Order: sequence, then structure tokens, then C-alpha cells
Amino acid sequence: MRALLILSIFLLFIGTSCSQENNKSTQIAWDTWGVPHISANSVEELFYAQGWAQMHNHANLILKLYGSSRGKGAEYWGKERLQNDILIHTLGFEELAEMWEAQQDPQVKTIFKSFVDGLNSYAKAHPEAIDRENEVVLPVTTKDVNMHSMFVVFTRFIAGGDLGLSQRWGSMGSNAYAVGPSRSASGNAMLVQNPHLPWSNEFLFFESHLTLNGYDMYGSTLVGLPGISIGFNKNLGWTHTNNTIDNSDVYEVELKDGGYLLDGKRNDFDATTKTIQVKQDDGTLAPTEITVLKTIHGPVVSKKDNKVLALRTVGLDKPNMLLQWWRMANSTNFEEFESALKMAQIAFWNVIYADKTGNIFYLFNGLVPKRNQGDWAYWSTVVPGDKSDNIWSEVHPYEDLPKLKNPETGWLQNANDPPWTSTIPVALNPKDYPPYMAPQVMLFRPQRAARMMLEDSSITFDELVDYKLSTRLEFADRILDDLFTAIDNSGSQKAKEAKSVLEKWDHEANTDSKGTLLFYLWASKFNIGNQSNYVEKWSIEKPNTTPDGIADPAKAVQLLEATVDEMKTKFGTLEVPWGDFYRLRLANGKDLPANGAFDSLGAFRIASSYDSNEEKQMYVGSGDSWVGVIEFGDDVKAKVLLSYGNATQKDSPHNGDQLQLFSKKELRDAWFTPEEVKANTTKLEVLTENGFEETKNK
Repeated sequence: MRALLILSIFLLFIGTSCSQENNKSTQIAWDTWGVPHISANSVEELFYAQGWAQMHNHANLILKLYGSSRGKGAEYWGKERLQNDILIHTLGFEELAEMWEAQQDPQVKTIFKSFVDGLNSYAKAHPEAIDRENEVVLPVTTKDVNMHSMFVVFTRFIAGGDLGLSQRWGSMGSNAYAVGPSRSASGNAMLVQNPHLPWSNEFLFFESHLTLNGYDMYGSTLVGLPGISIGFNKNLGWTHTNNTIDNSDVYEVELKDGGYLLDGKRNDFDATTKTIQVKQDDGTLAPTEITVLKTIHGPVVSKKDNKVLALRTVGLDKPNMLLQWWRMANSTNFEEFESALKMAQIAFWNVIYADKTGNIFYLFNGLVPKRNQGDWAYWSTVVPGDKSDNIWSEVHPYEDLPKLKNPETGWLQNANDPPWTSTIPVALNPKDYPPYMAPQVMLFRPQRAARMMLEDSSITFDELVDYKLSTRLEFADRILDDLFTAIDNSGSQKAKEAKSVLEKWDHEANTDSKGTLLFYLWASKFNIGNQSNYVEKWSIEKPNTTPDGIADPAKAVQLLEATVDEMKTKFGTLEVPWGDFYRLRLANGKDLPANGAFDSLGAFRIASSYDSNEEKQMYVGSGDSWVGVIEFGDDVKAKVLLSYGNATQKDSPHNGDQLQLFSKKELRDAWFTPEEVKANTTKLEVLTENGFEETKNK
């Protein structure tokens, strides 16, 4: 009886404690880096808070993005936005968004509505945060979230190459590691998250920490989208990398008598006339009519002479992408996580995973069309559109995709290489998959990634951080011995002067590295990607040690001599510190020395520039964006960085505040526990009927 009484009192105490916890107000604890740590007891209030927080840090950027994704950029801001509007109307995103809203899971609708309510509430409560030119976008709607998500996914990733757009943005890539217990010094699995995208507009990430009924999720998503798309919780984590997937095609279609030919027969276009309003210099609107044509292949994106190009892409029937990410973030083990993956709503991006029980996993994720014929080369160029046999309609199921769980090597990597080299020795055989599944190639950056794993049989957390920040150039390690031999055989005094600089250089691209600029300018002339420049071409039999050898030593020396002349003319010396030439510069006045280098040189720390190398300085405009290094022990240990900071509002102290860490090759702690969050909170906001209001109780 006494035991029963004690049990009753204990249960009453627990129930009271849980009730008090559940009744705690939804709040946002802002830390010293401008990261919102959001705690809520319902999905509605959680995403309302995230919408509020995103607007706090990115109000004007979000309105610009949504206005552009609506296809009304020219109407709001002028004719320079017209081509973007035409693209959106041509691809039919407005109509597709209406279909998606009708088809989406109820939970997606709840998430989107709550997120949008938070965005609008912040704008209403803080009109001073909104630039006058962006007020026209308000209020935003759930349709805006859908149109922006499809704009980003379809035009920037899935079909960016086929639309000819990707060349405008600079580096778009990613790195990832998953280290299993057998390779980890602590016996805990570890994960590296590292997308590197342009540092502007729709490519920017937003970092947040979400706690729903005591369950924590931490990570990032692209600005303007709710949830977490790359993240971790107490049990597991995942990241994405751009994959070598061909899931859109451009078909060349021949015209005849106002229609088009298919299987030798003339067909009518599906034609629609649309009107786009264009803001004039005097503020008035002028209508511009466009005719949108569709073939059975898809919308017509270009017309030339007697032919048109029509785009066909996957994923138009997948309206629950954000729900899949939400379920991934809420998974507690591999089985739950894989169940979320099998939803197959995310049409692009590899998945690399690690968890607390020691599992590591790689998936060549995405929607791969089932094709009747052809290999990678056939489908990666313009496809003949004259035969219906070339028009695919189905995609491969999850079971067909290349994937690898807990390989014997104990590690996985992806640096935008095909699935075959996700670990070495190669564990996935391309012959086991259709020839159009993925190409066969391993460039110098993934080779560098693999080499760092192969050379360390017991990897500590700190070593993994160092590997992530490595600026060593794999191409320099591979080719300099051959270049030195060519110089010695040439008798060239200019080249020997360059050799003396390169011999002292440590093959790194750090801010104080002398030799990096000389090597970079020579390599730019050498044409690294041309296999004919090497004695031994790349082969899948030797994926991480080829190509090798210089096929034309005399030409290589001539290019080095030209580089010497160029450097002496521009700089007066061959020993220019890399950070003097390569800079981190933002419009808000920040100007710091950069480290890292271009993808082609085989650096793991990617920092790419849009600017011409004809100038005396270059400025990083893309590269390492979100970085997360996580160890899954009894407690999660995580170091992170959002290179350009977690805000774009002009007056925000977090606009560019993390560039200093980037310049110094440092990461920062991810504050994940309640104690860490409380110790680093600078402002606490609590949800009221009027939105969030600051409270003194931290």
C-alpha cells in the first residue's frame, strides 16, 4: 500500500512537471551569432516562430525572393527582371503551385500556413524593417512558398544546366563525409555537412535550432523555406551534396506548318498567351504579352530557325518535398530516416548520413528517369525529340538507386562525384546499373577527400575539423613533380625562377601562402580538365591516383613562362601572399584575406570568385556556405559555420559577422543543450497575441 502511494505521488509529480513544460510559452532565444533557438509545443507555433525569425534576419531578401518567384519581378522592380518572369511563366509555376496546394499533405499545409503567418506578423509588427520598394510584395502567401521552392529546385538545380543558367552563378557544389566507428578514434560516428553555393540571393542559408515538445533539431535551410534541410538531432544527422544525376532533358523538336513533328506526324502546340506587367522608369506599368508553347515533351524554352527546344523535368508531381525533410529531421533511427527517404519527394541531391548507433549511409538520391536507351553521354546533351520512344514518363524507385550502408572501409565521402567513388576501394559497380544512371569520373576535389580518409585510420573530431578546412591542393600534389622535371629539362631561366618559389610552397591555399597565386595562374592556362594534357588518363581502376603526368612538357613550361611575365607585370613579384590577392569582401564594408581555392585545383575548402583574373584582386562570391562537423556520442558534439553570417538586413550585426572566422579557418560551437543556449542568449522573445515580444527573463 505504501509503495502504491509513493508511486502515485511520483506519477503526479511527473505529470505536473510535464504539464508545466508543455504550458511553457513558445519562445525564441537569440544567441550571439544571430541564431534563433526556438522552443514550441505545437507545429503551428514552431513554424510561426521560424517565419518570424527568418523575417527578422532576412526581411527584404525574402520579399525580393518571393516577388521574383511569383514571376512579378518586372512589375515590382523593373524590366531587368523580365527574363526571369518569362522563365517562370514559361515553366508554368503559378499553375503548378495551385495544383500542389490542392494535393499537399495536410501537415505541409499546416507548416506553410504557420510559416507564412509568422512572416506576415513580423512585417506588420516591424514595418520599419521593410524597404519601401519591397512593401508591394506583402502580404506573402503559402503559394509564394510553393512557387519559391519550385523556382529554386527546378531552375537552380534540376534543370539549371539544361536551361543554361548554372554558368551565371559560379561554384555550386558540396562536400560530405560520414565516418563510421571503425575509423573513428572515439568509436562514435561523425558527419561533415558542407554545401558551397553562391553567397547571394536564393542560395543563402538560414541557421536555426528547433525544439518541439523537447525534441531538438539543428541545421540550415535556404532562406525563404521552412524547416531544416541539412541538419542533425540527438540521434542522427544528414547532409546533401549536388549529385551527378540527369533528371531533366532538353529535346530538339522540328517545326512544321505552325506545329511540330513527332514520329513523322505534325502535332499542334499547346499555346497560351500571358501578360506580364513591366514597371517603367516613371513608375507606370506597361503590359508585355508572351506566348507559352508546350509540346508533349514539355514547355518550349528556346526557338531557333526551324526548331525549338523543349524541357522535360522530373518532380512536377512531388508536392511534399518539405514534408520529407521534416520527417527526416524528426527521425530517431536509421529505419525511420530511410522510411522518410522512400517518400521520394526530393528530386535531387545525394544523401550522406550518420547516427548515434554507428550507422553511416550514402544514397544517390533523386528521381532518375527510366529510359529506353542510351548512356550518360547521350542524355547529357540535347536529345533528339523526333521520336516518342525518347520521351520518358516513369522514374526509378528507391530500390534501384545506388546506395551504400556501413562499408568495410568505415568511411563515405561525396564531393559531387558519381556514386562509384563514395568510398575506396570502389564498392559500387557502375556495371550493376543502367549506363545513364551516372557518369564515371573522379575530379581532384573528391580525390583529395578520399586521400584524407585513406591516410588516417583513426580519425579524431578535431582532425575531421582540420580535414574540412583543408586548403591543400590535390592537383599541386599530383602534377608539380612532373612540372619540375619539365623545367629542369627545358633550361628556361624564367621557369627555374618559378620553380624556386613553388619548391618552397607547401601546396596550401592559406592567406599567407606564397606560391598559390603563381600555381593558380599557371593551372588556369594549363586546362586541368582536359584529359589529353596527361600521360595517364583518369580511369575507374585507379580513381584516386589518375590522371597523372604531363603529356606536353614543353608547352607546360611555356605556360609557366607566360605566368611569370604576367605576375611580374601585375605584381612585380612571384611571391604574392594568397590572401593579398584573394579577398572576402561584402557590400557592408568587410574586407578580409581569404583562404581556400577553386574546385578544379582539388581544394576541399572551396572559395570561388566571379571576378576576372585580369584584376589585381579577386573576391570570393561562392563556396563554403554552411559547415557542420558533428560527432554522435552520448552527447552530440558539433562545430558549425555560416560563412557570410545569419542575416542580410542592412543594420543587423550578423550580416557578415562570421567572415572573420572563415578568414582565420575556424568554426564555432553549435549551442544545442538548454544550458548552452541559456549561457549564450542575448535576447529572449516570448510569443504573445501580438507576435513575439522581448522579455527580461533569460
